[in-house]
Amino acid sequence: MRLEQLQSFLAVAETGSFQQAARQCGVTQSTISRQVQGLEAELGLSLFHRTAQAKLTVGGERFWPYARKICQTWQNARDELTALLTGRQPELCIAVIHSVCASYLPPVLQQFCRTYPEVQLRVTSLGSDRALKVLKDGLVDLAIVMNNRAFVTSAELLVDILYEEPIEVLMAQNHPLAQYVQVPWRELIRYPQVVFKDGYGMRRLIQEKFNQLGTPLNIALELNTLDAFRGVVRQGDLIALLPRSALIEARTDSTLVIRGIAQITSEDHLSPGSQSASVPLTASSSKSSWPLQREVVIVTTHDRMQIPPIQKFWQLVHEFVPPASDLLAEAINLQRMTG
Repeated sequence: MRLEQLQSFLAVAETGSFQQAARQCGVTQSTISRQVQGLEAELGLSLFHRTAQAKLTVGGERFWPYARKICQTWQNARDELTALLTGRQPELCIAVIHSVCASYLPPVLQQFCRTYPEVQLRVTSLGSDRALKVLKDGLVDLAIVMNNRAFVTSAELLVDILYEEPIEVLMAQNHPLAQYVQVPWRELIRYPQVVFKDGYGMRRLIQEKFNQLGTPLNIALELNTLDAFRGVVRQGDLIALLPRSALIEARTDSTLVIRGIAQITSEDHLSPGSQSASVPLTASSSKSSWPLQREVVIVTTHDRMQIPPIQKFWQLVHEFVPPASDLLAEAINLQRMTG
């Protein structure tokens, strides 16, 4: 059974004439007759009385509502896909890591809403691992996350690097580590840390780097918002390793200070409280662990990139999200304006 056969059957039923049905469908009368005859042969009964006016038989009357429903469903499906490919979709769902969502996404959202006012934009702030999972599950259309090559190597995913940025140390302004311009690794590992919860790319990155350097990660507290990080670190001895883009607001807070991490040397492979190297530094471990930085990427699937609103959002992200070289300058300018 073919769609053309059903359409020919419905045209004859509607017009009551094979000749008029042919005109309506833009084909010859013999084509209409052949389509209907093929359908009747497949069904095993006549659908029309062949008289002066083509009239439905009992079988034709029973078959008519099903044929109509099939053709209408097909047309609805075509209309839906046409709307999708021309940008007429009801919503666009995005998953974004917290630092990008707070610092760099607002102008993207504003410009997108101006371009596609009929598309409802839904933005969810998630950790990188969770954001990639919901993308793969089809719950969101696009994700901006910290790169995880184990997650984004699938052939169905389209991945673009947005920027790289260093990881820095956030601490209270009176913290002992504030005396350093660049905090030595052997000093940094002595202090308890505030970290992101499991499922966040930053948690995985920090844990991997500590493991590579053979030093334990002293986790005192797990959080999942940047406001909470600043509030807790402000209180005392806890420190946090965070990407530079997540520290823009902290640079304007006089109760907090931010320090870089010094180049790792052989003296830095120390257990907390120890005065002798516990794990030897090798060329490979030093190279793999330094500099401590993260890579931020934008991810979608190849099929979704055929949809105009997703193409536009992808373009706007590349246009408005600043490269790594602009991150510190922006933070310093903000600090000067508010200082």
